[in-house]
Amino acid sequence: MKPVSANLAFAVAAVGIASYSVMDAIMKDMSILHGAYSAVLWRSVAGVALLGPVFLARRKAWPGRAALTLHVARGAVAGASVLLFFWGLVRVPMAQGVALTFLAPLIALFLAAATLGEQIRRAAIGGSVIASIGVLVIAAGQVQAHASAQVVLGSVAVVLASILYAGSLILLRKQAQVADPLEVALFTSIVLGGMLLVGAPWFSAIPPLDYVPHIFGAAVLGSLSAMALAWAYGHAEAQVLAPVEYTAFVWAALLGWWVFGEGVSLYTVAGAALIIAGCIFAVRGSTTAPAPQTEAAA
Repeated sequence: MKPVSANLAFAVAAVGIASYSVMDAIMKDMSILHGAYSAVLWRSVAGVALLGPVFLARRKAWPGRAALTLHVARGAVAGASVLLFFWGLVRVPMAQGVALTFLAPLIALFLAAATLGEQIRRAAIGGSVIASIGVLVIAAGQVQAHASAQVVLGSVAVVLASILYAGSLILLRKQAQVADPLEVALFTSIVLGGMLLVGAPWFSAIPPLDYVPHIFGAAVLGSLSAMALAWAYGHAEAQVLAPVEYTAFVWAALLGWWVFGEGVSLYTVAGAALIIAGCIFAVRGSTTAPAPQTEAAA
């Protein structure tokens, strides 16, 4: 097989991050109009409809008991994270929400130490301190702007989503040992969709026909982006691709301004820069590949 250049892998990863960002904008729009519960529910249903036939066509064996247990566990944790993320994203600018999600890999380092027995490196502690200052800077921006209670609640929801997402990253590391990316993505949608269908009679409704393209568009973008990132990380070192993850902030700022008329304060930019610096500092010299830091990676 002909080797792939690092530049090509980087470009493919960049396209994957951009696609995730567009999906986030679509999901935010649907969450504003119909609620985050409905948006996440119907995207999950669309994901099953898209990935299910592909999974069945491969004629692979049905997941074993151990794999199904992991699928259910991660689907529940990642699902709660996704729901909180979009509930919060409705209430805060996209750039701010995405900046706060960059905390997830740092949190995952400490969860890995607690659950997998991994050693916490000094760099991880230092990086966490730097990132925490970034969060405080973003919070200071909210205070300075006299943010409403809804904005504050939205920010808290995104931080909670990042904590849950960090937990899902730990489970994902175990999942990767027993299932391929397609199976993981499919069963995440199955578990999440199944959980949300239980409450659908009270918290959701059948989407109008004119929103069906948005729902399937979000599902397609999420699936294609996941495959693009998986391909890129399979053809280049993590240290080469890690910086591309942070382009999500640029896309979030642009899409937030273009689609929703959102501004980006200097506090948000400074806070995001500190969070990104903290993440880079924490993983320097580490041989562990960073996981995608976007919600859609769930």
